[in-house]
Amino acid sequence: MSINNLNPALEMCFKNIKLLVLDVDGVMTDGGLTIGDDGQEYKTFHSHDGLGMKLLKSTGVQLAIITGRTSNVVKQRAETTGVAHFYQGAEDKLVAFQDLLHKTGLSANQCAFMGDDIVDLPPMLHSGLALAVPDSPHLVLKHAHYVTTRRGGQGAVREICELIMQAQGTYDAIINKFLMQASMSN
Repeated sequence: MSINNLNPALEMCFKNIKLLVLDVDGVMTDGGLTIGDDGQEYKTFHSHDGLGMKLLKSTGVQLAIITGRTSNVVKQRAETTGVAHFYQGAEDKLVAFQDLLHKTGLSANQCAFMGDDIVDLPPMLHSGLALAVPDSPHLVLKHAHYVTTRRGGQGAVREICELIMQAQGTYDAIINKFLMQASMSN
């Protein structure tokens, strides 16, 4: 997806983002929960999403996770991808979102919230940019400003990271670093 395919008002919303807030299950993962006999929870994350998060962070956009579940693997993923603000076990995601606004000093319009289910609607609707994945329930899709072409856990987060960077004019500089490296090695 290219930022050029979006209407100007939506492009402006992407341009204004200073903080990307992500749900985990169904957004950073495919929504499946694998629990072993020992009670250990397992999740699968897509490597493209992780690199997208790191690249976005390198441009100055902050990252946050607000999830209703509690999991050590999510904490590890947050640490390895540069997530500065991490809320887990958040029964009321709007309360966590409002705390996040207070801590960062950002306005809601400077934040994008990416969710996949009705529990994500309160912070989505309070943010400047409500984002959803295509397999979200109809009510969530109805209220999203943008629905990714990629599914949760399959590159949806990367798609959003790239759209934010394109809107903010940082994408080409990031990509050119990799292209320059590639041309120098030939």
